[in-house]
Amino acid sequence: MNDEPESHLEVSISAEVEAGIYANFASVWHTRDGFVLDFAVITRPPQLTGDPQSGQRILSVPTRIVSRIRLPPSQVFELMKALEQQLTAYEKETGHKV
Repeated sequence: MNDEPESHLEVSISAEVEAGIYANFASVWHTRDGFVLDFAVITRPPQLTGDPQSGQRILSVPTRIVSRIRLPPSQVFELMKALEQQLTAYEKETGHKV
């Protein structure tokens, strides 16, 4: 029998954060200490431009990071599970496969 009490998080959110921030791009990278999720918004339409070093044509997409989240490695798997659960529920509710 487990004598440890069950944990329940009591989550609160400030009014400033509750509204959320729009992002239409995300980048995920890692360091030795954890994972970083950068959420960004595209600020202007993409433009064809030339790479000054190679001379090749590239598509430049100007973005601005609107939020950066740092996660310890132990939380990445939990985040992936939660995203999968929510994606499955979304697809079931809307009938749209993402």
